[in-house]
Amino acid sequence: MAPKVLLVNDDGPPGPESPYIYGLYKHLIKDLGWEVKVVIPSSQKSWIGKSYHITEITRGRYFYPREPDGLQGETSPVPRERTDGTDEWILLDSTPASCTNISLHNLYPSEIDLVISGPNFGRNTSAAFSLSSGTIGGAMCGALSRTRAIAISYGSVHRITPTEWIEHAHLLSMRIIKHLWENWGRDARNGKVDLYTVNVPMIPRLATPDGLDIYWAFIWRNSYDRLFRALEESQATTGVLSFEWGPDVGPLVSPDVSTLPIGSDGWAFSMGHATVTPLMACFAEAESGEETDSSRKPRLFKL
Repeated sequence: MAPKVLLVNDDGPPGPESPYIYGLYKHLIKDLGWEVKVVIPSSQKSWIGKSYHITEITRGRYFYPREPDGLQGETSPVPRERTDGTDEWILLDSTPASCTNISLHNLYPSEIDLVISGPNFGRNTSAAFSLSSGTIGGAMCGALSRTRAIAISYGSVHRITPTEWIEHAHLLSMRIIKHLWENWGRDARNGKVDLYTVNVPMIPRLATPDGLDIYWAFIWRNSYDRLFRALEESQATTGVLSFEWGPDVGPLVSPDVSTLPIGSDGWAFSMGHATVTPLMACFAEAESGEETDSSRKPRLFKL
């Protein structure tokens, strides 16, 4: 039976910073025939992880995107009668994870079978990107509400991504999503896989007859460098302690390939492969090295 899907993202409504969601949405409903509800942030919410707004009232509005690309459309504070087949989305002034939770428990309780988050405008390979990603955060929120979830990310490699590559990325993503839904995996320790994260490099080989190879991959455990830069005193308006977002992502997006663990998502992406990584909806605990680790029995912490 076809799943009922919730589509969220962290890049917001269709636009220069969110070029992929409308195309994937159309493929899901036209090619697979799946019913899709779209609830997304009303503005860009990248690098926000699985955070929630807890002190603000989350307000929303209905959005009616128009063909051919969803860049134009009308908004309304209340749902409107639709007689022309217009799509109806919801925009929330909140985070991707908030969009997921509100959808699953307030807007469409007990209706959603699968959460798809993305496609993200940029890769989400490696620990540094994955743990910061609003796209993966939106999917993780679904998994924590006992709903299957898949995060999709399209990793930019070239300064300008040709439009025809985008269509091929959508088609590849559709194949992967359909396969995962129909063949949901199991984790040896915890039963069913909680969620998957998928990365598609936007490279010329996407548009070739053979396309990209797809690899199962584990997460490359890397680290951050500087994420913020200090403002000059002449730029600061509220004192000398003033900083702006200015991440040094060079080592994250252009690592020395020889240092990447073979089989990791970072290695596979650098080799031009699409990746699929199964995840647990938790901070995975590291083994301590004691003999009792494998038994999973309660054990004392000895000083």
